[in-house]
Amino acid sequence: MMKSNLGENYSPLYFLASLGAGGLSVSFYIYLLFLIPHGKNVVVDGVTIDPAPLATFNHILPYITDFSYKSILVLLVVAAIGFFAFLHFKLLLWNIKEYKEYKKTSSYTSLVNSNAEVTLMTIPLTFAMTVNACFVLGAVFVPNLWSVVEFMFPLALIAFGVTGFYAMKIFTVYFSRIIINGDFNFSKNNNLSQMISIFAFLMVGVGFAAPGAMSHYIQINAIGIFGAIFFLSIAIMLAVLKFILGFKNMLEHGISNEASPSLWIAIPILTLIGITLIRIHFGLDHHFNAELPSSSLFTLTSTIVSLQLIMGLIGFSVMLKLNYFQEFIDSKEKSPGSFALICPGVAFFVFGLFFINFGLEINGVVDKYSIAYFLIMTPFMYVQFITVRFFFKLAKKFGN
Repeated sequence: MMKSNLGENYSPLYFLASLGAGGLSVSFYIYLLFLIPHGKNVVVDGVTIDPAPLATFNHILPYITDFSYKSILVLLVVAAIGFFAFLHFKLLLWNIKEYKEYKKTSSYTSLVNSNAEVTLMTIPLTFAMTVNACFVLGAVFVPNLWSVVEFMFPLALIAFGVTGFYAMKIFTVYFSRIIINGDFNFSKNNNLSQMISIFAFLMVGVGFAAPGAMSHYIQINAIGIFGAIFFLSIAIMLAVLKFILGFKNMLEHGISNEASPSLWIAIPILTLIGITLIRIHFGLDHHFNAELPSSSLFTLTSTIVSLQLIMGLIGFSVMLKLNYFQEFIDSKEKSPGSFALICPGVAFFVFGLFFINFGLEINGVVDKYSIAYFLIMTPFMYVQFITVRFFFKLAKKFGN
């Protein structure tokens, strides 16, 4: 899929290809999460299936073996999960190999002494996605996984802890350098690419929030929620700073064509903030006797989707006027940053289904599986389709 031995032509932004493939794998799992019953009172052929907060192999298998049109749909989704997960790991290994060689070049030396050092945050960002992808693969393909999941939660916390430490290390070195030397180049900060660090911290935070929401042990629950709040707090603090500075410089100098997709980085950031807050909501309800009204989920998800639509429209308008798609997608011109287009599409689709199910369906606005339910889902599915199309288009271009 990718050429090897790029040397000085390599960029840490190539990790976004692996990140995008992992995100697409997880996005297809969202269909199973919300459309396959997995709570209480799920009975198949007279056998009650143990409830779980996620759709697992035990819940999915009956839909595959009933030999109906649903079987075909579920099999296609499962195949997509496995296929994009395979691409994620393949691209991850390729990136690790290329990055090791890249560190020996003068281009790497220049990178770590410039604004672009922040692009190294794509590495822990992608590793955090790897942990999420492994969790999804386990849920879909491993029988009876939920019976041993409490043994997996501590491992997940350790994995996200290590990834979070790595992210903090990279960011601390970078941020300390520009504070001490005062060599941050504001004239080249006329975009939102600096927010990749926020994206990385939030990916770690949302990972911590999963055990925080689902574990039956309050100790694991508390550690997960604390980790989620810790990285969420860092991300929000940095977001305020970098969002303001980024827009200030864009308004002064304009935005470059190649960096224009950075406007869409707000979309996955908002998705991760929303999912983290939802998981914290469920975790506090689960163990801390802090039952919150379901109406709060409607206001939260509505706010997130509204902000995503605003940033999506602004970004699309800017990229259209700069002819970004013609220059970096449809032509032979290559920019590793173009893989940044995959994450917003994935994020908008994923949170769209959170909005439909936790914002609308849980509050009785629409009925599950109704015509209205699927009609509202349609535009989000269309975005996912376009995102998959873009991914393959970029993969083909960079493979030539």
